[in-house]
Amino acid sequence: MATELKDLTKRSEDYSKWYNELVVKADLAEQADVRGCMVIKPYGYAIWEKMQQALDKMFKETGVQNAYFPLLIPKSFLSREAEHVEGFAKECAVVTHYRLKTNDTHDGVVVDPTAKLEEELIIRPTSETIIWNTYKNWINSYRDLPILCNQWCNVMRWEMRTRLFLRTSEFLWQEGHTAHATREEAEERAKMMLKIYAEFAEKYMAVPVIQGVKSETERFAGALDTYTIEAMMQDGKALQSGTSHFLGQNFGKAFDVTFLNKDNKTDYAWATSWGVSTRLMGALIMTHSDDNGLVLPPALAPIQVVIIPIGKPAQMPMLDEKAAAIVENLKKMGISVKYDNSDNKRPGFKFADYELKGVPVRLVLGARDLEQGLVEIMRRDTLEKENVSIEGIEQYIQKLLGDIQENIFQKALKFRDAHIYECDNYDEFKERVKDGGFFLCHWDGTAETEAKIKEDTQATIRCVPYAFEQTPGTDMVSGKPATCRVIIARAY
Repeated sequence: MATELKDLTKRSEDYSKWYNELVVKADLAEQADVRGCMVIKPYGYAIWEKMQQALDKMFKETGVQNAYFPLLIPKSFLSREAEHVEGFAKECAVVTHYRLKTNDTHDGVVVDPTAKLEEELIIRPTSETIIWNTYKNWINSYRDLPILCNQWCNVMRWEMRTRLFLRTSEFLWQEGHTAHATREEAEERAKMMLKIYAEFAEKYMAVPVIQGVKSETERFAGALDTYTIEAMMQDGKALQSGTSHFLGQNFGKAFDVTFLNKDNKTDYAWATSWGVSTRLMGALIMTHSDDNGLVLPPALAPIQVVIIPIGKPAQMPMLDEKAAAIVENLKKMGISVKYDNSDNKRPGFKFADYELKGVPVRLVLGARDLEQGLVEIMRRDTLEKENVSIEGIEQYIQKLLGDIQENIFQKALKFRDAHIYECDNYDEFKERVKDGGFFLCHWDGTAETEAKIKEDTQATIRCVPYAFEQTPGTDMVSGKPATCRVIIARAY
C-alpha cells in the first residue's frame, strides 16, 4: 500500500504527468464534474488558507481593507472600457435566464423561456467594472481618497485547456482595487503591491522570483502598465505568479468616477488592481517537489511536524505520554504538529503518506530508541535521518524548520540562477529554448518582433526585469537597435 501511494511518474520521464498525478495523490485537488473546474480538497485548501492568512496580514499592514462585490456583472459594464472587454470577451460565462421549470414529462428541468433576463449578466472574470461602478458612489472629493479595497473570491474564465491549479475555468484569488487622487500615488501603490507579492513568494513560499514590467502586448486588458513576478519551475518554464496593474484613469473615465481635487478642480480618479490566485499552489508544487511527492516549505505546511510511534501494544501508553508532552510544547511554540497513533495503518504506510504530502519534519518515537533517550528525525527536503536526544527536542525542531525553509529557497534560487542565460543569437536561442530556462535577450521594443518569437518558438517575453543591468545592444531577431533586455521563456 505504501509503495502504491508513492508510485509517481518520475519528473524526468514526464514532468506534466508527474505534476497531475502528484496533485491528486497528495490529496490537494481533483477534477470536478463541471468541465474545467476543480474540487480543492481539505489538505490543499489548508495550504491555500495559510497563503491567505499571510497575504491578508501583509495587505492590511499597508492600509488595505477587505470588502466583497457581486459575482454577477451587467453585460453593459464590460462594454464601457474597450480594451478590457476585448481582453476578456472570449472567456466570459453568460447568465441569460433566471428560472428553470419542470419539463413536459416531469422527469427533469428545462430553462423557462419566459424567464429571459432583460440584460445578460456576466460571471465575473475580474471585478474592475463592477467595483468602479460602485466607487462612483463613494468618491466626491480628494478627501475620500485613497480607497484601498481587496476581496477574496472566485472568478470564472472559460478555459479550453485546463490543469489543476495552473489553469481552471473557476479559480480562487484575491483582487485588490485602489483609487487615488494622483498618478504618482497610484503608480506607487501598484509597485508596492508587486514588492509584497515578491516578498511573500520568497519568504513564505521559498520561491525566488524576478520582478519586472510586462510588454505592451502582455499587459492586463485596460492597464497602462502591468508589473509581474515570474518564477521558474523545475522544467525551466516560467510561471507568472502575481501581477499588479497601473490602470491610469481608464476606469475612472469609463465609469465617470470624478472628484474635486485640492485645487477645487474636477479630475478623474487614478486606479490600480492587483491579484494572485490558486495558481500559486501550482508554483509551490512545481518549484520544490520531487519524485517522492510534495516538498512543502514549513511556513505554509498545514502539518509542520508529524510524530509516529513504533512499539508493542503494551508500550503504547508510555509512547502516548511522551508524545503528548512534545505536542503540547510544540504547539506553545506556534508549530503545527500531528500525533498519528492510529492502529489501522502500518508505520511504513504512514511514512510514505506523510512523505508524499510533504510534511517537513517526521519524528519517530521508537520504544527502543527512547530507552537510550533518542528519537529519529527525518527532514523532508533532503530525506536525511538522524537520531537526536529527546532532551530539548522542541528547540531542535524549531531550528530545523527554519533550516528547511532556507534550504529549499536556496536550492530553488541556485537552480533558477543556473538556468538564466544571456543570448544574442536567434538560431542559438531557438535551439536552446526548447530545453527551458530564462533567456536575457536584447529587444527592439516592437510587437512584430515579439510575435515572431512566439510564433517560432512558443516562448514569450515574460518581462523587462528590474534586477538586471540594461545595456545597449542589437535585437537578435530584427537586427535593429534594442531598447532593453527582456526575459524570454516558455511559460505555463
